[in-house]
Amino acid sequence: MSRLLPLLAFIALALLLFVGVRMNSGKDTSAIPSPLIGKTAPALQLPELALPESRIGVAELKGRAHVLNVWGSWCVSCRVEHPVITELARSGAVVVGYNYKDTPEDAARWLARYGNPFALVVQDQDGTAALDWGIYGAPETFVIDASGVVRFKHIGPLTPEIVSAHILPILQEAP
Repeated sequence: MSRLLPLLAFIALALLLFVGVRMNSGKDTSAIPSPLIGKTAPALQLPELALPESRIGVAELKGRAHVLNVWGSWCVSCRVEHPVITELARSGAVVVGYNYKDTPEDAARWLARYGNPFALVVQDQDGTAALDWGIYGAPETFVIDASGVVRFKHIGPLTPEIVSAHILPILQEAP
């Protein structure tokens, strides 16, 4: 019997994994609900990438709906989503870049290489301000309405479908 115990444990574990995968198949894992949805965006006082001695806050952006895109030069998925962000900005959306856990030098090089679609880039080098936003990686994207209320959050790279189905409708209804 003791020889069968490891085999039985393996079968039980395999069965649990199989059931878990089957139960979660088809679910959108990027749709993690954010406690910020419907609430005022957290205060944000971060240096601008281009002007590190300055500080910018969410209050300065109030009055205009905008997209806050979390990215880093180290983030492979950010490179994949960059053309989508660029197109979103070209469409007239105000897109704020939130450079996360990156050095200013690496971020500036990345933007010089791939283009800078952002109306503004803030720098959170140590990731401290990200805690208030519930940011734990990149890319992540928030849509904040003109009143400063978070209306949408997406984890992972944006696609044109996500932009057209979720982001543009929010931006178009904003004053």
